[in-house]
Amino acid sequence: MGTALITLKIMPASPDSNLDEIQSKVEKVIIENNGQNPKFERQPIAFGLNAIMANFAMDESIPTDPFETKVAEIENVSSANITDFRRAFG
Repeated sequence: MGTALITLKIMPASPDSNLDEIQSKVEKVIIENNGQNPKFERQPIAFGLNAIMANFAMDESIPTDPFETKVAEIENVSSANITDFRRAFG
């Protein structure tokens, strides 16, 4: 199978949520579910709220539902949605 490049958008529950703590837990979930090379960036939303954008690679035959479900269950996470899924070439 091929490799997919995934972007997962994680919204914290409030602007006061500890983004570093959430990010480390998200990284653990990605690696435990066979995601590879996670990279993170912060995206300003509004009123001091920042989303965490997680970019990682995975085998395209692996379902993406566990990533969204398990990340959304992390404390102080409001939602987690895959915003981009594309096949890697090369």
